[in-house]
Amino acid sequence: MKKIILSLALTLGVVAGAQASGDTIAWDKAPNKVNDQAALQNGAKLFVNHCLNCHSAAFMRYNRLKDIGLTEQQIKDNLLFTTEKVGDTMKSNIDPKQAKEWFGATPPDLTVIARSRAGHNGTGADYLYTYMRTFYRDETRPSGWNNLAYPNVGMPHVLWNLQGARTLTVEEVKAVSVPGAKPEDKPTEKWVKETSTYDQWGIKITKEEPLAEAHGHASVKHSWAAADPARSDSYDQQVADLVAFLGWAADPTKTKRQRLGVIVLIFLAGFTVLAWGLNRSYWKDIK
Repeated sequence: MKKIILSLALTLGVVAGAQASGDTIAWDKAPNKVNDQAALQNGAKLFVNHCLNCHSAAFMRYNRLKDIGLTEQQIKDNLLFTTEKVGDTMKSNIDPKQAKEWFGATPPDLTVIARSRAGHNGTGADYLYTYMRTFYRDETRPSGWNNLAYPNVGMPHVLWNLQGARTLTVEEVKAVSVPGAKPEDKPTEKWVKETSTYDQWGIKITKEEPLAEAHGHASVKHSWAAADPARSDSYDQQVADLVAFLGWAADPTKTKRQRLGVIVLIFLAGFTVLAWGLNRSYWKDIK
């Protein structure tokens, strides 16, 4: 019990830190693949091959993957890299002390991350889908990577080889203060457009140009340029599968529960009609 409470506290702590950093961009809508077993199976493979090196899903057992169409033998042959028993939980073998030294924080458990990270911008799946697609090279960061959804994140882009090289351009319209000609003069305000480009190596190039008219409000626009657009689109599909799996892992019985709820509501509706008919039949001769 203590271990479960500690893991939940750690996950919530990381989530709180993410929320404290502020949502700097709108979240994209994650594709709904909750009923796509092929997508869930591919997401499980991506999770085990790329995420389980650092992150655990300690409240999920490998044999539970049979619920998404995998056989026990398939699980043993393709997914058991950190344990030998199919009944074990999905735990990472990384040393927490080393992880904290490398990344600045212990990687959180991801079992319920798709539920706990929901916010006013969307669902937890929307956040994860956006987060995994907004990494960019930044030579000023220790890992060499940064993220628009979670600025200054300690995690590197572990799936960069699937996505390929991209450049990020940030256009920011803002007001800057211009000091007066004399010390006693009040500073004036002028509007400028600052354009910063992060190339595929993380080198930032910034240029600033004055705007002829005051805009009255600040704005930020992000745009991406992929070296291989087809590869980048394929990566988006892979991320959608990974997010779908994390959403399923956070609540494996959700689909069954919703289906059962519909059946119960239909039953209650039918029973209500039957009860009303019986009541009318019983009392029709009683005035």
